[in-house]
Amino acid sequence: MSVRTNNIYGKIIISDKTIERFVSYVARDCYGIVEFVPKNVRDSVVSFIKFGKTVKGINVKSNGDKITIEISVVVKYGISIKAVVEALKESVKYRVEKFTGMLVDVINVNVMGVKQ
Repeated sequence: MSVRTNNIYGKIIISDKTIERFVSYVARDCYGIVEFVPKNVRDSVVSFIKFGKTVKGINVKSNGDKITIEISVVVKYGISIKAVVEALKESVKYRVEKFTGMLVDVINVNVMGVKQ
C-alpha cells in the first residue's frame, strides 16, 4: 500500500516501505532504544528471506490518508520503559506527520526485551 495525496503541483505517493525506513531513522535517534527486533517467528523468517529489503521490527500500514505504525524494540536496561516508549511515540508521530503530510492514526510499540 501507499499514502496518496494531491496538491496544486500534482499527485504525491509515498510507499509504506519508505515510511518504514524513515521511522527506523527517527527511532534510532530516541534515547533508550537498543535495537529493532521482529515481533514473531513469521516476521523473523520474512526478514531473513528478504535480507536488506525490509526494516525488521517496523511495520507500516496506510489506509487512505491515515497511517498505522507498529514498532518492536529492545530497550536499554535501567531506563524507564514508559518514558522511552512515550518519547518514541511522540517523536515518530510528529516527524512522520511532518514528513508525509498525513495523519498518524495509531502507533503501537512492542517492547520485546531489555539489554545493556
